[in-house]
Amino acid sequence: MEAKKIYLTKEGLDELKKEYEELTKTRRPDLVKRLSQARDQGDLSENAEYHAAREELSFIDGRIDELEELLKVVVLIEDHAKGRSSKGVELGSKVTIKIDGKEEVYSVVGEFEADPAEKKISHESPLGKALIGKQVGEQVEVEAPAGKIVYTIVSIH
Repeated sequence: MEAKKIYLTKEGLDELKKEYEELTKTRRPDLVKRLSQARDQGDLSENAEYHAAREELSFIDGRIDELEELLKVVVLIEDHAKGRSSKGVELGSKVTIKIDGKEEVYSVVGEFEADPAEKKISHESPLGKALIGKQVGEQVEVEAPAGKIVYTIVSIH
């Protein structure tokens, strides 16, 4: 079975690599040293520092493994500012949409990078799915808990 692809912008990929470097080059070695010092304190059964360090090391090792797997399947989202001929909404597009007369700008990103608070929506979200492939001037309808919401695409960057 083929691994699921993770779509990331260059910034998102840089953040993952930065976290990986921090964990492998700084935090893990510091923890291994802390664990060794705790082990040297004697009785491990009652050594809270030893158990805390082991638990944290286990968490960090798990995150390192997860990041290594993610980095194997990352697909970089092309930068749309580099003269794309397509005028439709794609993964990586910045889209200005109008809702009830109010304009909002959203970035369409991979699900791993989605952050609604930062106006980054996943291409897998209801709004993201509705926008993909649409052109400036088109309207999209999205079913929301409050009912249908109609968005008009004002511009694509």
